[in-house]
Amino acid sequence: MELRRSRHPALARWFPVGASGVAALAEHVLTTGNGLWWADRPDSPRVVAVSCGDRVVLRGDPDELPSSVLASLAVTRVEAPEQFAPAMRAVLSRVEPREWMVYVQEEPPLQVRPPRGATVRRLTAEDAPALAGLPPEASWIHATWGGPHGLAGSGAAWGAFQRGRLLAVACTYLMGSRYEDVAVHADPGHCGQHLALACVNALCEDIAARGRMPSWSCSRHNRPSRLLAWQAGFRLQREYVHYATGRVRVKDASGLAQLRA
Repeated sequence: MELRRSRHPALARWFPVGASGVAALAEHVLTTGNGLWWADRPDSPRVVAVSCGDRVVLRGDPDELPSSVLASLAVTRVEAPEQFAPAMRAVLSRVEPREWMVYVQEEPPLQVRPPRGATVRRLTAEDAPALAGLPPEASWIHATWGGPHGLAGSGAAWGAFQRGRLLAVACTYLMGSRYEDVAVHADPGHCGQHLALACVNALCEDIAARGRMPSWSCSRHNRPSRLLAWQAGFRLQREYVHYATGRVRVKDASGLAQLRA
């Protein structure tokens, strides 16, 4: 069942406070109101899930998750203890472990200057159409803020503009109490201009001014992201495994709880 927001803080014991990376997802939902909390029952729950964008974090006893709820994890990224994997594999066509890396900014970033004609600035609510105009495959960048309008009005995003076009954007993807996890999207046609790095640097200064630390999460195999993180002064803090899931095995998936915000 979905939990009312008034009940969320009492369940914060299920998730670490002040964590970096996707572990900050629960705090992000509490802080911003974007996303959903779920449990098998409202009082003394045995299993809890938090979802936002295409991310889900599971904790508790996997035996208490009915197949209908497990089916709701289809085509998401699930961060959960290993004991949840057998239950998910019984319902979903694919449950693939992915190695993920979490970095924290520990060194001064490489300072860059945007090319002539490009402007790097904080996004405002008026920039929602520019975010909405990004390619469909870039829609993940604003998913944890409820869409383009949510991210544009959050004050937690910086963009690089040239001739009125948004070419790169860096934002707080997950806002925790100690860390803000950074996300970046850049137009592949403008590589080498350091627009993404300029946006990241500006965002990280903002995060520090808010009294938090920037973190960075990416796949072990995403070399461009890891290189950009290194240039921005991020260094490896830890590694973990999450699960990329496929579609539901059963034909009738009607009536399933939707674990997406």
